[in-house]
Amino acid sequence: RKAIAALKQSLQFTLPEIEAPVLFEDFIAANQNQNKFIAYTPQKPDDTLFRLAPTLGDYCVLIGPEGGFSESELEAAQKAGFLSVSLGKHRLRSETAALTACLALHHKNQLT
Repeated sequence: RKAIAALKQSLQFTLPEIEAPVLFEDFIAANQNQNKFIAYTPQKPDDTLFRLAPTLGDYCVLIGPEGGFSESELEAAQKAGFLSVSLGKHRLRSETAALTACLALHHKNQLT
């Protein structure tokens, strides 16, 4: 019901799919997106999602819990093809990080 209410409020025409929770390892192993990112403060802070994501594509961006991803989760995601990206210079709450990632990709795709 919340997804339908949000759909109506935003005047959008595509109802998002909401799936049941899955284990982290199962999700990264099953993910088939070509553009896979993990929001993690990398060694190079200039490696931002906005800069590294291609224009117009299907994206999967992993946003970590409070405290961030563990080293083993980061390594597993990278082995599964996820690229580490920064969402900017500031530390963000999980829910804010997810919105920031969506807005960065939306803005990038509006530039075409």
